[in-house]
Amino acid sequence: MRWYHYVSYFFGGAFLVNFVPHFINGVTGHRFPTPFASPPGQGESTALINVLWGLLNLVIAYLLLGRVGQFNIRRTPQLLIAAAGGILMAIMLSQAFGRMYG
Repeated sequence: MRWYHYVSYFFGGAFLVNFVPHFINGVTGHRFPTPFASPPGQGESTALINVLWGLLNLVIAYLLLGRVGQFNIRRTPQLLIAAAGGILMAIMLSQAFGRMYG
């Protein structure tokens, strides 16, 4: 496996985790920060924008995990690198949104 497969899987895990808060807030009708709000990442976007942003994150995660190399969840190194990307994104999101909502 090439080095860039691991980079792809790391960011795939990060995008997969980022899908969750945007999609959940969007489908429940809540406003939530997106890069398109004013100011970016601090202002809140509409529920529709959050659904669309969440789905875009899901598509990007699919492309990075499912279309680069041959990702196999049963291969421990691949799973761990994707999980590391997801965990790091979760920690970063908790810090960012904790300052806003905590």
